[in-house]
Order: sequence, then structure tokens, then C-alpha cells
Amino acid sequence: MTQVVLAIDLGGTSADFAFIDFAGEILYKENIPSTDFDTANSFVQLTKKRAEKAIATKKLDINVRAIGIGAPNGNYYRGTIEFAPNLNWKGIIPIADYFKMAFGGTPCFLTNDANAAAIGEGMFGNAQNVKDFIMITLGTGVGSGIVINNELIYGNDGFAGELGHVIVKDDGRKCGCGRNGCLETYASVTGIKRTIIKLLMDNKFESELKGVSFEQLSGKMIEQAALNGDALALEAYNYTGNILGKALANFVAFSSPNLIVLFGGLAQSGDLILNPTKAAMENNLLKIYNGKVPIILSGLKGNNAAILGAAALAWKEMGVKKMAV
Repeated sequence: MTQVVLAIDLGGTSADFAFIDFAGEILYKENIPSTDFDTANSFVQLTKKRAEKAIATKKLDINVRAIGIGAPNGNYYRGTIEFAPNLNWKGIIPIADYFKMAFGGTPCFLTNDANAAAIGEGMFGNAQNVKDFIMITLGTGVGSGIVINNELIYGNDGFAGELGHVIVKDDGRKCGCGRNGCLETYASVTGIKRTIIKLLMDNKFESELKGVSFEQLSGKMIEQAALNGDALALEAYNYTGNILGKALANFVAFSSPNLIVLFGGLAQSGDLILNPTKAAMENNLLKIYNGKVPIILSGLKGNNAAILGAAALAWKEMGVKKMAV
């Protein structure tokens, strides 16, 4: 009988669940659209029903040791989802307790999606055997997970490490958090889109992106334009990388990591964002850190990164420190 965890990646439009062993192999994975559930309890019961059906129909010879959940605004200490803006469930939801009860007392652990990604990177990705690293997720927003001496930093209330909401520009762009000038308004996919629109309005560059609306614009379009040599798109990457690199230099000063790992849609543009980010970080580091902190891309495959992170959380909490090879 194979020992597994039930891993759950909960998002605003759907959720994935999967059975994953301690080597990181996904034995079964299924998606549940958010239209199939409207409350937290209905989601839990539906996941249980689908999981039991999968075990029976696929004849999975497995033993579920624990449940791991990655979710927006997930509080590790309390096992709760708290005031998540992109979920229909309002207020504080004790989701870990719901799953524990539904699955007969099976241990259940929860953290936010960026922290889950960091744990997954340390267990299954490019940060294996790295004691101190920072994971930065560059998606619709900017998330982060900070690992120091093999421990993820949660802080006093479970919400430590919101590096995407470090202010990088005085009186800068309005952020969804209600403040101005947060890093995620510049260094996310949404942020680089805003930069493109600003550059188009300034009309300093000819560009194949001219005439494209903010809604039509995508990260892939910007990447392709830059690969085509589009001056405006290249300037947007340089501007974004400069801001991100300076912020990373400050992050290095407070945690002295061995490594910084970038993940998410913007990171998928590779050297377009890596090169200006590395240059800006090195130019702004304290001299004692120069040349010591590489920036690399995640080793987790995009489609499975979040679910592997949730699995890694569960295995870690169950005492599994090193993955089988």
C-alpha cells in the first residue's frame, strides 16, 4: 500500500486535489470548478466524494496519511482562510477543521499559496538541501515565502512574508491592498501590463503593442514582443527588473539567503526579467553580499507547482524531511 497525502490547491475559479507520494509523484489529480460548490462545507464534501470515487474507480492502493491545503489568505497557525478577496466565502473559514472532520480525523494542514510554493520548492524543486532561501511568486500579484534555517517564517499571526506589499515607490501605483507603491503593482504580470500602457501613453517608442488595450494585453504578448526586439517591451522588462532587483537587494539584507527563486507567469519570461533583475540587485546589495546570492527560476512545473507545494506542506508536518529520489 502506497503512503500518500491528499493535496489541495484552492483558487478563485477552481480547485485541484491530488494524491501524492513522498517522492513527489502525482498518482491521481482532478480539477473541481468553483461552479460545482458555493460554500466551504459543500467544497469539502464534494472533494471527499470525488476522492473516494477516484480511489474506487482507479483501484488506488493507497493510505492517506495527511491533508495539505494551499489557499489564498491561508493562516497556518489557525488552519483558516481569512477574508480572501478572490473567494466567494466571506470572513474566517476554519477549512482545515472541516477537512479533518470529513476525513475521519486525518491530520490537515494549511498555508497560503506562496508559502506552499516555497515548501514545495525546498522539497521537490531547485531549493532542495538549501537551508535559507526566498521564494518570490510573480503572478497576478507578488507573493513570497521566506525560509530560514529550514523553517518557513510565519511570524506572530501567520501572515509574515508579504514582500509583495513592501512599498517601493513613494506615492506610487494604487494597490489592491489599499496602499500606494507596493512591489506587486510593478513586478507582477499585472504590474508589467500597467508599465506597458504607461509607456504607450508616453509615446516614446514605436511598438507592435500599440493599440492593444489593458484587457487584451497578456504577459505572453509582452514576452513575444520583447523576443521580437520590440523596444517598448524591452524597456518594460528593464524597468520592472530594476524595481524588482532593488527590492530583492533589501530582502537579502534582512535574511541573508543562499538563494532567491522566482516563480510564476512573469518569471516564465526567463532572461528577459532575470537579467535586469540580477543586475539591479547586484548594484544595490551591501558589499558583503555581492556575488553570493544567485537568482534562479523555480524547478517546479507550472501546472503542478501549487499542488506539489500543498503536498510538501503535509509531508513536512508529518515529519518527512527529505524526499526519496
